Amino acid sequence: MRAENAASVVDGNAAAGMLWDVFGVDVTALIGVCGGCGDASPFAEAVVEIDETAAIVRCRSCTHTLFTVLRDGEGMRLVLGMLHEIARP
Repeated sequence: MRAENAASVVDGNAAAGMLWDVFGVDVTALIGVCGGCGDASPFAEAVVEIDETAAIVRCRSCTHTLFTVLRDGEGMRLVLGMLHEIARP
């Protein structure tokens, strides 16, 4: 999905519901470390391109895709991108 095709470009809080469906907990306070630039930020501060079937979670500093959450008829899938590490504050 390209930003111009996304229904919305928002912060990571907007993906909380989809992330809950994958992890079973609220992960927006967890720290994601970008493998591209090394930025370490809460997922709530990430840039998210979202529509009814996908949420592309991007690094707020360099815009690399950290991960993508996909919803389909089979359930939810998490596709990893440049996410290097997840830390709990």
